Amino acid sequence: MNSYFFKHLLQKDGWLSNVKIATDVDGKITSLSENEVPNGATIIEGYALPGFQNAHSHAFQYAMAGLAEVHNVSHTSDDFWSWREAMYQLALQVSPEQMESIATMLYSEMVRHGYTNVAEFHYVHHQKNGQRYDNLAEMGSRMISAAQTAGINITLVPIFYQKGGFGQAPNDRQRRFISTDIDTYLELLEASREACKAYKGANIGIGIHSMRGVEPTDIADIAKNGMRDIPFHIHVAEQLKEIEDSIHYLGKRPVEWMLENIDMNDRFHLVHATHLTEKESKGIAQSGAHVVICPTTEGNLGDGLFPLKKFQAYGGKWSIGTDSHIGINPLEELRMLDYGQRLNSHQRNTYTSSKQGDSGMFALRMITSAGRKAMNNVANDFFEIGQPLNAAIIDGNAPLLASTSLEKVASSILYTSDATHHVETIVNGSLKVSNGRHHQQEEIRMNFGKTMNILANR
Repeated sequence: MNSYFFKHLLQKDGWLSNVKIATDVDGKITSLSENEVPNGATIIEGYALPGFQNAHSHAFQYAMAGLAEVHNVSHTSDDFWSWREAMYQLALQVSPEQMESIATMLYSEMVRHGYTNVAEFHYVHHQKNGQRYDNLAEMGSRMISAAQTAGINITLVPIFYQKGGFGQAPNDRQRRFISTDIDTYLELLEASREACKAYKGANIGIGIHSMRGVEPTDIADIAKNGMRDIPFHIHVAEQLKEIEDSIHYLGKRPVEWMLENIDMNDRFHLVHATHLTEKESKGIAQSGAHVVICPTTEGNLGDGLFPLKKFQAYGGKWSIGTDSHIGINPLEELRMLDYGQRLNSHQRNTYTSSKQGDSGMFALRMITSAGRKAMNNVANDFFEIGQPLNAAIIDGNAPLLASTSLEKVASSILYTSDATHHVETIVNGSLKVSNGRHHQQEEIRMNFGKTMNILANR
């Protein structure tokens, strides 16, 4: 059991001061009271935000972050599809032990930046030759073990990946990803669900790679007949070519087809959804489905800008993810998302819906509630009794923050803080980061360095 004293702690309705929180052996909050004194509790200076939710991650891609910026001049194009070839090369090399080392490094960096939960959109399932491991969830188990070592909660989302494109057989470079049919995928899902039992901080979600990666009728079948009490994640409408191919194959745009053929609700999380018509934006919002936006990756790949203002005008809910991990700072993701909208609309009022409002508070409320739904967590307030204590602590002595009133500090944190201002992270009641350093930093970095020396891809 632990006891903490927070100088300032953010709840959904605003800031509380001098808050004392006690937790049980599982890190769940047993008491929470304001205007207290420390009385032996661990004192947390600064501003305590709810732990950030990373709703979309491909952990292995961390090992290639930044490498696709070195271009071969003989290539006639450089876009998402050329980047994908570089991704395939890494995916074909990595062993289970290397996968765990990469994921552990990544997850520890997420924790260092204030993430306390990650949805791992995991599709490297098989051996290098494409054959299944004896343990169907071998690679997923490595992700869970990495999360446990790094001290982050994980929602493992094993991915159904079946096709090489709309109506196309998979190519050989995708051999580690493939489940040939629904039954094969459900075997993998069940094995992954069992693997989650090894770590209290792990749970499971359903994942479809994309409409180009799985026969659309199979997607509709799983949505209707698969487990319906867990999140459902899918890439959709990320690239213009993907939309063109969908129209050619189905006679419909991807989201248009989903809205007409799948009874979506708030357990659905549509990743990217970059290119939407206004009708699609309205349809997603009215269905209750969420969109997961990954601004740094979408910017890095040249995907485009998600139509956030139109989506929000219809009440749309959204979360953030780091995807390929070209960036890991949640505040950077939020700023990039906001500034892209401002540059596109020539207006400043992105996150709030009226001339008056607090953009920082709006964004934090949105990504916390929608991000938690992506992890199958429906907690109402940011911190509440019976829920795990997960918090990201921002340095209250940072020059601008130290001079800011409490009413304006949420937006000041969002728009002025950099990674050095994140000083502590508490996950499941346990302090994992102090003074900006992960408690197991040296060991994790050493193991990661050995892995990268063997892979020699950098």
